[in-house]
Amino acid sequence: MAEAAAPLPLPLPQQPEQRSRARGDLGGGTQASHRLLAYSDALFSIIATVMILPVAHTKIHPDQKLGESVQHLLATKVVVYLMSFLIVTVAWAAHVRLFQVIELIDDVLALLNLACMMLITFLPYTFSLMASFPDVPFGIFLFSSCAVVIGFVQAIIVVYGFHHPYLLNHQIQESENQAFYKNHILKIILRGPTLSFLAAIFSLFFIPLSYMFLGLVIFFPHLNHLTKWFQSKFLGQEEEVPLESFTFYLTEPLSKERVEAFSDGVYAIVATLLILDICEDNVPAAKDVNEKYRGNLINALSEYDPTFLAYFGSFVTIGLLWFVHHSLFIHVTKTTRLMGVLNNLSLAFIGGLPLAYQLTSDFAEESHNEIEAIQVSCATIFFASIFQFGIWTAALFYERETLHPFARYGGKEHAFMFAKLALYPCVSLAVFILTCIVSELSATIFHLTQIIVPFAFLVLRIFVRIGLVGLKSIVSLWHPRGRALEEEEACLSPESLS
Repeated sequence: MAEAAAPLPLPLPQQPEQRSRARGDLGGGTQASHRLLAYSDALFSIIATVMILPVAHTKIHPDQKLGESVQHLLATKVVVYLMSFLIVTVAWAAHVRLFQVIELIDDVLALLNLACMMLITFLPYTFSLMASFPDVPFGIFLFSSCAVVIGFVQAIIVVYGFHHPYLLNHQIQESENQAFYKNHILKIILRGPTLSFLAAIFSLFFIPLSYMFLGLVIFFPHLNHLTKWFQSKFLGQEEEVPLESFTFYLTEPLSKERVEAFSDGVYAIVATLLILDICEDNVPAAKDVNEKYRGNLINALSEYDPTFLAYFGSFVTIGLLWFVHHSLFIHVTKTTRLMGVLNNLSLAFIGGLPLAYQLTSDFAEESHNEIEAIQVSCATIFFASIFQFGIWTAALFYERETLHPFARYGGKEHAFMFAKLALYPCVSLAVFILTCIVSELSATIFHLTQIIVPFAFLVLRIFVRIGLVGLKSIVSLWHPRGRALEEEEACLSPESLS
């Protein structure tokens, strides 16, 4: 085994006033990247979410069996949507890593980033082609080519940043091994575009292999991390890297704050897409109002009552899923890699809720498609919420690193959070089963559940406290001299979170 490289000396940290003075000498053309990152994060979350529109707007004739439609029209589009959504999250993560290395920007970097964002905003069109014509090479070729050019532009940003070291993170500026950091960030940025390049090439010859390479864009970072963990755990092989703290920062999971910002963007955009459909499809034409309803707008709008019911129910569902996500991340102090993967999967199904709304509004009246539409909605809500539950489960495995003390296993807040996260998976699964048993009441059960669940959240804490008191009494009866169930009495307050 080769000898380990001698560790490089750690750079002395600059004092804030020294960094401010150094950056103040750069002139007005250089600024911090905070606003650029906020703008970029907003675009990434919008683009990832609007991918669902070609799927949600798939036209299904009322006389056509929805089961056949799901098999022939929607199934392929949904799979391609999930893949594309996760690829965008990979591109967003690479963008976050890039601007961990580059802390300051000038006009050139701002324009290069705008070019990158322009290509990102073109992805929904390429996805529409790929989803509508999955067997035609041009759609997947265009999608993959966009990913390649995005990676190329980001690589130019890296080269430009290292050519002007004053734009870099101050630790890298003072490091004697800048080449390592440059190669490391280029490797992170270019692995996705490299696989996309192979997908573009093979789309001209063998399309299934192209989809396999696009799937690897999603899973390769995690497979690479798993391989390194296996080598260090079982083979004793350690990666030879400089022992500088920023290196390990680049390999750590994304910060909790960036994950929250991206997630909030997805939730907000999904909620907004619902009202866009209302505005587009549920405003009657003036000619129809005058001819059919003799100018009575209220009577004309009464035809859309089921649609409005589906809208309000869908909005409440999205809002409460955001509320659960918000409550979960109040308890989280640090995210792990697995938590990030589960969060992206949950957001992908959250992004599918406009499709669920579209189906339940199109088939709101009693028809042979009604049950299938409600079952699709239940399945979407179930997977969006069960992956949220998975985030909590993953956090419990490393609770000392990831959770506040009052939310760890066995405490009152832990029990309350468990009940919050379990509510939507249990309810959606129960409604799905009931639609199979009592098919004639499926719409009534579904809409009634959407109304009841918000009130269930209001009384949840009371039921949890009653349950904990009962459990504590049972434990005390069985073990009168043993230690009773211990609870953390800390509550969610600014003082406890500070």
